[in-house]
Amino acid sequence: MSDNATHGAAWTRSWTEGDDSLFAKRPAPVDRGSRYRTLTYEVTGRIARITFDRAAYGNSITWDTPTELADAVELADLDPRVHVILVSGRGKGFCGGYDLTAFGENAFGHEEDRAAEDTTSGTVLDPIVQARNHNPASAWDPMVDYAMMSRFNRGFASLLHANKPTVAKLHGFCVAGGTDIALYADQIICADDTKIGYPPTRVWGVPAAGMWAHRLGDQRAKRLLLTGDCLSGKQAEEWGLAVEAPPAAELDERTEDLLERIARMPINQLMMVKLALNSALHAQGVTNSAMISTVFDGISRHTREGYAFQQRAGEAGFRAAVADRDEPFGDYKRAQFTTDG
Repeated sequence: MSDNATHGAAWTRSWTEGDDSLFAKRPAPVDRGSRYRTLTYEVTGRIARITFDRAAYGNSITWDTPTELADAVELADLDPRVHVILVSGRGKGFCGGYDLTAFGENAFGHEEDRAAEDTTSGTVLDPIVQARNHNPASAWDPMVDYAMMSRFNRGFASLLHANKPTVAKLHGFCVAGGTDIALYADQIICADDTKIGYPPTRVWGVPAAGMWAHRLGDQRAKRLLLTGDCLSGKQAEEWGLAVEAPPAAELDERTEDLLERIARMPINQLMMVKLALNSALHAQGVTNSAMISTVFDGISRHTREGYAFQQRAGEAGFRAAVADRDEPFGDYKRAQFTTDG
């Protein structure tokens, strides 16, 4: 943060700066960022940085991800030093979707493989409970499914509902469930070669967040989701999904420039602008879109085709099932990570 932004005129000050601050002589918020399993949290100047930290697994989504993301966003929202919140990912990409390998390959009675000490045990988030609810030989309870997925959505939507502006920095890949996170951010900036899309609409998935039409409009959202095709970061910029798509080598610098400009604004101005503009999204029905999309996401996993995909994953592995799904479209590439959901 430049000196004139930090120590300039009164209207440029952060909530904590100046003797007339409401927070004058109060201690800084307690740093709780080291306790997360799936991400890290730190504050530098006026920027809160949330970074997905499962690089070896493509930053794939686990049961902990939505809860930890929402908690970190709340930390930033409550911190009077923070003006803007950045979400990014370590390693080769932003997020490769849900970590479905364990589920896809162990959903047929291998309950002994589940960690009994998992904090989700005995709840609707219990992997064993959800595996039982996905057994093709048993009745499916759609509300057990919805109770799980709606909570994932609720955590991801913290980016939209936060008082302060949120920015998602995408690189490498942002696919499937990863887009459920990114599309909730107020601003998306991505490398021009980022792979962005939701291939699971081909079978066994509907984007539960329901944000595609709100971000791209009806026709372009359908163009992607009726085919499962992905677009590049450059095309995302051209279509209005991303505000910028610089070359990968320039992504960090351009992101910091954007964050710096946002962080110069007073927090109260940022909050008022975001609330005013979010009112348009609420009028469009983002909450209703998420509910409907989450219900259909559950249904898509319990069709004849969905069960066949699940059976293939159980027998041959999730990677093989994804290959079977994508090879007819000519865009399957053997990925390092067995994530995609």
